[in-house]
Amino acid sequence: MRKRMFAKGFVVAAMAFSGAALASSPDAWKDYNQRLTRACVAASGLKDVKPVGGPIQYDDRVPVTALVLAGRYPQKHMNNRPGRELCVWDRKANKAYVSEADQLLPR
Repeated sequence: MRKRMFAKGFVVAAMAFSGAALASSPDAWKDYNQRLTRACVAASGLKDVKPVGGPIQYDDRVPVTALVLAGRYPQKHMNNRPGRELCVWDRKANKAYVSEADQLLPR
């Protein structure tokens, strides 16, 4: 019984230490968020576009991060109206995909 409890304790401790070793540093998260924001802004069709709020991280089962963007429609017929887009960043492909999302948030 004593050996079994020691083994369980060892496994729990090993898991705790390995999780700490795999955590990203604040600088790594800052760099990731900057790359994400630059890619989403570049993929956007809006002018004067900026992120609204922070990134929404999904776990590795769905390896994407979402970011809401706000700006103004550049098309003449849109009369410079404000617009929203949802950017989805594919973490594996390092690619941003943007869709109109005016209905997502109230103005």
